[in-house]
Amino acid sequence: MPLNLSYIPIGLACGILLHAAGFNTLLTGLVSLLIFSGGAQFLIATMLTINSPLLSIVLMLFFLELRYALLSSSLSPYLKGQSNRFLFIFAISLNDENYAINYLKFATDKKWTGKEALMVEHYSLLFWAVSNVIGSLIGSALKIDLSIVNFALTALFLYMIVMQIKNRLTIVICLISGVLAAVCMMATKSTLGLVISTLIASLIGFLLESTLRKKLPDSHWLWKLRSPGAKKSAVENSNE
Repeated sequence: MPLNLSYIPIGLACGILLHAAGFNTLLTGLVSLLIFSGGAQFLIATMLTINSPLLSIVLMLFFLELRYALLSSSLSPYLKGQSNRFLFIFAISLNDENYAINYLKFATDKKWTGKEALMVEHYSLLFWAVSNVIGSLIGSALKIDLSIVNFALTALFLYMIVMQIKNRLTIVICLISGVLAAVCMMATKSTLGLVISTLIASLIGFLLESTLRKKLPDSHWLWKLRSPGAKKSAVENSNE
């Protein structure tokens, strides 16, 4: 239930933003059910409002959602013996939050079943879709200042970046990615620059991390970062 309730505020904001981007209530509901990704839906709405090319939107969505291939593969050992139909339904209902809950339950509760995991996904999908539809209705009924809602995508991606920062190298790669994004967007004069910068930054990050792990495995660039409230001894090598 806490997971489902957490979808309501961000779902309302997403519905309002999708309405501002030109989606009616029906389309908002369909997008919520078929895509079921807050980051992807915010990305679609934001890029449509700035008249981004369709190709740029599709490519950005592809790279954004590529992480689900890794997430779903880590759940596959717990879903052995399930039918292809079950796996298909399970895959299209997967998102970051219900993945985290199901992975934890599978790892700690031997009685946790695929059917229960699918129920978690369906309840989260229901709350998300309903919140989006209500947000769309609010957007159509009331005149709302979208300056705060438009920042929702920025806030969402800032959160995703912070959650990915595990060591000093990650911070450097984030800075490189930001600079590349600005340069590529100025060079291409379109959001296609985001796609180009994403590819280049990913390649640079992969090469840097691979080189450091092979030649300098004890480098401080690979040490885990500790949280502000953690003890200094909590800093350790990411290989441990």
